[in-house]
Amino acid sequence: MALAASISMAGAVSGCGSPDSAPPEPPTGPVVQVANMAYAPATLTVTAGDTVTWNFDDRGVTHDVVGVGAAKSVLRSRLMQTGTFTHTFTEPGTYEYTCSLHPEMTGTVVVTP
Repeated sequence: MALAASISMAGAVSGCGSPDSAPPEPPTGPVVQVANMAYAPATLTVTAGDTVTWNFDDRGVTHDVVGVGAAKSVLRSRLMQTGTFTHTFTEPGTYEYTCSLHPEMTGTVVVTP
């Protein structure tokens, strides 16, 4: 009886995934890697309408993307160790950003018309 309950429970637990929980789609636009205490590339040029993805993977170190100056109200990710942050740039301009925990980490997105 206990064995049957264990097998039944194992089947129930393994079936807990939702059919809607498919893996995230890979980014189709430009990607900035957040690793080795840096944003790479440090400067990226895109066209208005492009979506940039920041891919966080720095061996367990926490980072974020925080706009500087005019970009302050535009760029703001949560603090994270892994995962992605995306932003679609709709207006041409120069968007500078940093990591709030590591201000020596800086990056720039130049958006052309």
